[in-house]
Amino acid sequence: MLVLTLNFFIPLNIVILHNLLVKKIIISILFLIAVASSPAYGHKLISHDDSHRDFDSALVIPDHKISWAIYENLGINEAKFYVFDAKKGDSFYASIVIPKVSGLEEYAPTLFFVNPKTTQIDMSQSELQTTEKFFYEGDFPGREFYEPFGQVTYWERQEITKEIPEDGKYFIVVSDEKNQAGKYSLAIGTIEDFSGENIFIILPKSWLETKLFVNDYTSIAISILILIGLIIIPTLLVIKKIKRKKLKLIEEKSVRKKISSV
Repeated sequence: MLVLTLNFFIPLNIVILHNLLVKKIIISILFLIAVASSPAYGHKLISHDDSHRDFDSALVIPDHKISWAIYENLGINEAKFYVFDAKKGDSFYASIVIPKVSGLEEYAPTLFFVNPKTTQIDMSQSELQTTEKFFYEGDFPGREFYEPFGQVTYWERQEITKEIPEDGKYFIVVSDEKNQAGKYSLAIGTIEDFSGENIFIILPKSWLETKLFVNDYTSIAISILILIGLIIIPTLLVIKKIKRKKLKLIEEKSVRKKISSV
């Protein structure tokens, strides 16, 4: 009977713990869904290996109408290249923001819009500057906005909205004409679309990339410790309860033996 009681108790504790964890998971799911549907988190991140340094290696934008974000570190005398296909009459949107990091208060790289005809020739830097050029014309450090998902504040820079003149392959080039190194985030498109995506993979990955982008290693370390705690603490509590119950059963068994011997 004692064995049966012990065997019954252990699964019961596991079930209770399981129910608590399920509730936490459901709450987390609702939170992730709310964040994913929030206007503050409308961009899908495009990860890259930082190799898009010329027209041939340009980073592909899958659909310029979908809202994308690309985190970049731009070195001195460097340029980053992006390519997308578009149809005549399409509306195109792009913007640049700078993370609010010390030293970037007056950082404002130039955005070049390169049409299909321009890319048919071997363009030098001077020829590149004859294409459509968009630069920041506001005051520094610029208007701030806070992105709650990544807990990051940005300074706004230039944004462009234009109609595509003809069918073809278009390029966006970002370069700093002052030859300064810095960080920027390039946003493309306006349609928020996460259909067909696993938000439970995308959101943690996006959060991590955002923290790495702004060098916020403290938040990463704290999050790792919290995750470890969420795994270890419930396990230790279950083990402690099981041991406590075992001791109680042993004591009860000892008392019964003494009573029966009397």
